[in-house]
Amino acid sequence: MNMFLASDSTVSWTIGYTIAIVVVLVVVALVVPILLLARSIGNEARQISGSLTESVQNTAALAELNTTIEAADVITAGLRRGRQRLGG
Repeated sequence: MNMFLASDSTVSWTIGYTIAIVVVLVVVALVVPILLLARSIGNEARQISGSLTESVQNTAALAELNTTIEAADVITAGLRRGRQRLGG
């Protein structure tokens, strides 16, 4: 009978190890695609950040647009006054 108990114990350990290996493989199979997707998202985020930085640099001059509009208003008002004085 002791021989049967030892055999049952070995079978139990084998089943336990097999289940543990299957669980680990399933976890790895689920985690690897998530890590690959996270890496892809990180690369995209780097490209988007670079593009946004470039956009900020390209549109920085628009901050002075109000100053340009004010100067144009002053110039056109002066031209109107000059035209009125000339009778036009």
